[in-house]
Amino acid sequence: MSIRYYNTMSRSVEEFVPLREGEVRLYTCGPTVHDYAHIGNFRTYLWEDVLRRHLEYRGYRVRQVMNITDIDDKTITKSMQAGLTLDEYTEAFFEDLDALCIQRAEVYPRATQHIPEMVALVLELKKRGRLYESRGSIYFRIDAFPSYGRLSGCNPAEASGHARIDSDEYDKDNPRDFAVWKSRRDEEPFWDTELGQGRPGWHLECSAMAMKYLGETFDIHTGGVDNIFPHHDNEIAQSEGATGKPFVRYWLHSSHLIVEGEKMSKSRGNFFTLRDLREKGYEPRPIRYLLVSVHYRKQLNFTFEGLNQAQAALSRLDDLVYRLDHEAIPEGEHAALKTAAAAARQGMLAALDSDLNTAAALGHLFDLVREANSALDAGLARSGDSGAVREVLALFERIFGVNLGAASCLDEEVEALIRRRTEARRSRDFAESDRIRDELQRRGIILEDTPQGVRWKRQGA
Repeated sequence: MSIRYYNTMSRSVEEFVPLREGEVRLYTCGPTVHDYAHIGNFRTYLWEDVLRRHLEYRGYRVRQVMNITDIDDKTITKSMQAGLTLDEYTEAFFEDLDALCIQRAEVYPRATQHIPEMVALVLELKKRGRLYESRGSIYFRIDAFPSYGRLSGCNPAEASGHARIDSDEYDKDNPRDFAVWKSRRDEEPFWDTELGQGRPGWHLECSAMAMKYLGETFDIHTGGVDNIFPHHDNEIAQSEGATGKPFVRYWLHSSHLIVEGEKMSKSRGNFFTLRDLREKGYEPRPIRYLLVSVHYRKQLNFTFEGLNQAQAALSRLDDLVYRLDHEAIPEGEHAALKTAAAAARQGMLAALDSDLNTAAALGHLFDLVREANSALDAGLARSGDSGAVREVLALFERIFGVNLGAASCLDEEVEALIRRRTEARRSRDFAESDRIRDELQRRGIILEDTPQGVRWKRQGA
């Protein structure tokens, strides 16, 4: 087994070797809790969840830290404008994590609860000559860190001149001396510290909290590509500027999510949170499936057609689970199907080991689904077991975090209707048989009359 990831720092696929054998220390950039998280955010959080699940399946013990940003320019602005309660958005974030079956990190540190660690980091940077003061605020001097920008490719030497910037975020790929500590301002939250009255800059929090819980050097740091510059460049400068040690060994970043071919924005009316989609009638299961079905480094075009296709794909898997529970694989098909199951499992794991290629892994899975359905279609009697196929389906459930089978179980009322239809056909009451078929179709259940008996599937599967 060899796991390989694309490291943004080296711009190449590298073999993954953790610092400590059998253990992975992982930092994942978390939410800024000034609003509900949107599906672009969850594309990243879900990919990170699959990353964690795969590492655990491969035998690693994962220690994950995800920060909660509850103090920065955005949270302050939104709070002052609307009187928002940030705790409510934090609680909503965890509710959404649970709805999407995202495993919890070991630690969710909040920025406002780690001011002493941030102050200590600023003091160390100051002692090493990396900072300067201006009008009560403290700035990181880019020129004092010669390797600044190596993650994003920004070259300070080619910049048209440095300037101080107080904003937590900036658009141009042009390095700026950035604020690590901001002086007290009217109506803003502040802390009274050795640095004076003020608050930390946004970039500072991740450096301080990551090193507190994972050490001065750790294995993997993830986020969206929009975090690379300036946020992650600044994290590296602060952390390595204070310790003199490498901060992170593997930098992994997910690509953007767009909606119906356009950038997601509230002004375009194509901005969706998980709650928006659930209000439209979509369940979390197909949302999760769709958001992890595309390779994390490839742009994901979210469409409602794609969401319906995700539901259809899950219905195919659910139906196979049902068939394995209720039908037989003929004896002559066992050896071929076991071979196909072994090949699917090997292919899925090889794809996931190769930079977490979820799309390729799903291709191997559905090759097996076709093989298994063909084997079941050939059967006249129940015999043997389907353990090899079930093991592959269990592998999918464990790593992709999608439970199968529950959606395929017919409730008692529908089962009763199918039995009544069967009796109507036996008594040659075809009008009643057709009426029941039509009623089931309205409920999204499609019946198929075969020589082996009645089979059903969900509409769109």
